Amino acid sequence: MKAFTIPLLAAAALAACNNAEKKQEKMNVKPPVAEKIRHEFPAIHGDVRTDDYYWLNQRENPKVIAYLTAENKYTDTMLSPVKEFREKLYDELKGRIKEKDESVPYFSNGYVYYTRFEEGKEYPIYCRKKGSESAPEEVMLNVNDLAKGYAYYNVAGMSVSPDNKLVAYGVDTVSRRKYTIYFKNLETGELLPDIIANTTGGSTWANDNKTLFYTRKNDSTLRSESISKHILGTEPKTDKVVFFEKDDTYNTWVYKTKSRKYIVIGSSATLSSEYRILDADNPEGVFKIFHPREKDMLYDIDHRGDKFYVITNQDAKNFRLMETPLDKTGKENWKEVIAHRTDVLLEGMELFSNYMVLSERKNGLSQLRIINSLSGQEHYLDFGEPAYVAYVSTNPEMDSKQLRYGYTSLTTPNSTFDYNMDTKEKQLKKQQEVLGGYDPKNYVTERLFATATDGTKVPISLVYKKGFEKNGKQPLLLYGYGSYGASMDPYFNSNRISLLDRGFAYAIAHIRGGQEMGRQWYEDGKMFKKKNTFTDFIDCAEFLIKEKYTTKEHLYAMGGSAGGLLMGAVINMRPDLWRGIIAAVPFVDVMTTMLDASIPLTTGEYDEWGNPNNKDSYEYMKSYSPYDNVAPKAYPNMLVTTGLHDSQVQYFEPAKWVAKLREMKTGDNLLLLETNMDAGHGGASGRFKALKDVALQYAFLFYLEGISK
Repeated sequence: MKAFTIPLLAAAALAACNNAEKKQEKMNVKPPVAEKIRHEFPAIHGDVRTDDYYWLNQRENPKVIAYLTAENKYTDTMLSPVKEFREKLYDELKGRIKEKDESVPYFSNGYVYYTRFEEGKEYPIYCRKKGSESAPEEVMLNVNDLAKGYAYYNVAGMSVSPDNKLVAYGVDTVSRRKYTIYFKNLETGELLPDIIANTTGGSTWANDNKTLFYTRKNDSTLRSESISKHILGTEPKTDKVVFFEKDDTYNTWVYKTKSRKYIVIGSSATLSSEYRILDADNPEGVFKIFHPREKDMLYDIDHRGDKFYVITNQDAKNFRLMETPLDKTGKENWKEVIAHRTDVLLEGMELFSNYMVLSERKNGLSQLRIINSLSGQEHYLDFGEPAYVAYVSTNPEMDSKQLRYGYTSLTTPNSTFDYNMDTKEKQLKKQQEVLGGYDPKNYVTERLFATATDGTKVPISLVYKKGFEKNGKQPLLLYGYGSYGASMDPYFNSNRISLLDRGFAYAIAHIRGGQEMGRQWYEDGKMFKKKNTFTDFIDCAEFLIKEKYTTKEHLYAMGGSAGGLLMGAVINMRPDLWRGIIAAVPFVDVMTTMLDASIPLTTGEYDEWGNPNNKDSYEYMKSYSPYDNVAPKAYPNMLVTTGLHDSQVQYFEPAKWVAKLREMKTGDNLLLLETNMDAGHGGASGRFKALKDVALQYAFLFYLEGISK
């Protein structure tokens, strides 16, 4: 496919945009209008809120389904001029994927495990070989066979018994992230009669090969609230609850230490955590509290030899590493191993018999620190790019000198390395193969810093194709998130090639609310400092315009989930700054959701957004909540996407938001809502179906830019 040249794109863009708007006028299609039914919420803090579109939260109401269907039809109609192009985009995106593919094998407990894909198939095939890669293949699960007849199908939490004879796995066929656990005999291929519903999908075997610990969800809130114990051959309804998390701001989970010596129950809220441990050889025993939860104290644990290792923020905002004896796990016994550093965030640890690998973050970039536990000598891996992602991959064996790690950047496809920690030799095991002749040398990545309103330097990762002219006339897509301390790393995505080859630049704004620049970066973008997230994003956009990477007429923004809240906030604050906005599964009705404890995830998020039952939090949240601040404004062109079965951001939030925007907005800019009627928060299942969502997003951008091939 011949891409537009940059000069041609620059010259034709404005005229093309006008042509697109004229096509819209010629269609003379009226958008769906949602019925207004006044709903008044009970007064709180002397304030009464009303919502004319509250009725849209009735998922089973035929009127709701009819409205969502009408919106989908309207989206298809308005984008009909690029319908054929959209289909070609899907084929183009799919054409970069190596359909017959296989993951890098890893060794665990006597078997080599790997995942492979077959040509034309949507789902993975999970395989293993006994002893070595030259042994005969055993297919554990062929998800393509299991998924037949389902519009959505996802397998998660595969867990093989210690004796390698059984596998437990979770299945979700609705996309509500409520999994049913099944058991398969890997020797005979038969499914066991034990079936456990309403779980997170994951599970942990005790060392007796018959006892399984798993997490149950609350039926309505979907909170992971309890750990149960199942003994094979018994009725699941008689399973014993070994731990119930009473605090509804906490979630709980269960896992086994890498040493395979301990079963661990974790329980955490946004700012506090607690662990319980049990000898994996004694599943009938009682879990012991590692250290009781404390307000504003987080810690994580793992085991090696005669010690537990603890990463904690106790007296250490950016976390530090501690160790403690097996029989004395309270914090009064913790001994410091790695001290706190103001400029380095300690994110995680990977323990080996003779080595320790620490995942750190400095100046917004990930680092891997290798420490020889015998000699005390240490070193960092060198990656040599201005913006990249490096991470510890699958390393299930303690007694190994090989570190498996992953590496990627905005121009480097996902790469898997084995690194010999003794000899310091690294071996590239596999790099993602991008079909269609992709050459990273044809693209440029930059690391920039915008100055925020308060003087803070905000990092931006940027990529474009060589030949991109910084003349202020090129299209640019700016992505942001900025919540929960989640760092938006500059990873490779082959889909973006379709943008870059058509003249777009792609940028990630590493705004406050993430954790790219340390823990303080997160704390400065949450609760009563949440608006820093929004103003940082706006400041990044204005910086890119000032530096002539783009102009308002060609600037696009995208965010999903909490990043969708970001989109809603910035268009209320600066509707004039954007040519187009993509808001995916956006969390936009902050007030209604955070005041309703029955909605999934609400209570666990009070430490992120605030508890609106407190007046100060209520007033601050209401001042930026996108839905509550829709006003008569000339909003930019918008594409809003959601999933009917979304368990994290309920579909009715974006649906109501679009209905209210339609009522209030001025001007003729596009406002489109696309609801996937078969999916939830993560979109469609399968590796190809999800590309249809990407093709829709790109078609929307190209339509606005007047790009048709």
